[in-house]
Amino acid sequence: MDYAEFLQKKQDHGADSGFDPVWMPDFLFDFQKHLVEWAVRKGRAAIFADCGMGKTPIQLVWAQNVLQKTAKPVMVLTPLSVSFQTLQEAEKFGIWAKRANPGANPNMIQVTNYEQLHKFSPYDYSGVVCDESSILKNFDGTLKAQITEFMRVVPYRLLCTATAAPNDWTELGTSSEALGYYGYTDMLSKFFTNKAKTIKARHGRFARGADKYVLREHATEKFWRWMASWSRAARSPSDLGFDNDGFILPELIENNVTVDGEKDPNKLFDMRAVNWHDERAAIRRTIDDRCEAVAKRVDDHNGVSVVWCHLNDEGDLLEELIPDSMQVAGRDSDEKKEEILKWFINSEKTHRTLISKPNILGFGMNFQFADHTTYFPTHSYEQYYQATRRLWRFGQESPVIVDRIYTRGTERMLENMVRKSRLADEMFTEMVRYMGAGLNVKNTYEYLEMEVPQWLGK
Repeated sequence: MDYAEFLQKKQDHGADSGFDPVWMPDFLFDFQKHLVEWAVRKGRAAIFADCGMGKTPIQLVWAQNVLQKTAKPVMVLTPLSVSFQTLQEAEKFGIWAKRANPGANPNMIQVTNYEQLHKFSPYDYSGVVCDESSILKNFDGTLKAQITEFMRVVPYRLLCTATAAPNDWTELGTSSEALGYYGYTDMLSKFFTNKAKTIKARHGRFARGADKYVLREHATEKFWRWMASWSRAARSPSDLGFDNDGFILPELIENNVTVDGEKDPNKLFDMRAVNWHDERAAIRRTIDDRCEAVAKRVDDHNGVSVVWCHLNDEGDLLEELIPDSMQVAGRDSDEKKEEILKWFINSEKTHRTLISKPNILGFGMNFQFADHTTYFPTHSYEQYYQATRRLWRFGQESPVIVDRIYTRGTERMLENMVRKSRLADEMFTEMVRYMGAGLNVKNTYEYLEMEVPQWLGK
């Protein structure tokens, strides 16, 4: 490496650490080829692409390129219960991949879930892919640090997830750190200001739950240009300059279904909950009423449904109330989870229902064959977004019906979730706009040879 190349690799953005693709299959769409080519040349990259845009074939082709270039294994990390689906996709596209085995290290693409990572050494791999990488923020600090440290050792790295919430600075910062760019705290100090340190905040006028860090106004464009140097974000191919043909979503029908649940015995009227304690009590008190409402909605639909719950008691009761249903629960073994998922995905029954929690199956699964789902609202917009997108994603041919079941006591949760959904749409529009403007970010460093004056050379 000469001095010019050394300086180029020290750039905040614009520097590549990858190589020219060595394999580009015909089964990829043009926009997918564009993303693979960019990510392979970048070497360490993140792809924030919406559900159904083909992140699995993108990451498999990226991994195959790294494998062929380095002649060394590549690890693909997935959420629990998604590994088998990734392996099915690999087989479908003719890519050689197998489930990772701690006792062997074949020279191929290996797939495992995040929880198994501690059994493997990063020095055995030339590349690593984190599928649904936004799930990392849900892990405890120890596991998250373990994943980050594993990635830091591996030369080629790729993060893939559905469109990250643009104001989730934690996710963006940890992604940058895992890829070897700015660390989370370095990113905050360079581009952000801490609202909690303002005079207004110290006097108690800082809204609880509001963003602690705010992007500095003068640094906004620089921040998104820096993001565009190592990541790509897209909700549809047109965000990347391609045609949307075949990637237009059908209608999403969101129904708010009010349930008259059991009234609080300590109150004269059924009151709206005003804090988490009241909401939790209302949720527990109305389990039977809400589950019965879900069962009726599933029966009325008379098709293929996905039912989301948050409590074990809800899941168990729903399985009792809904015929032709099976539940994937946290207590189930990995083998049982996969067995139930294969039944739901491959069954020829026209009336069947899958029951589970968003934190178990809310990431990475493809359920485009189902067109009806029910959901108990919470304050988490991301959980709702991910759960809904298991069905409402590119490849879905029918309108998707979402029945949001709530009571007077959980009304505030629904309103907060809807508010966050609106804000996320607005902010992601800005994210795509800034990153679109940064697609042509190039290294501006120029190496100029200088002649030494004769008097200086003497």
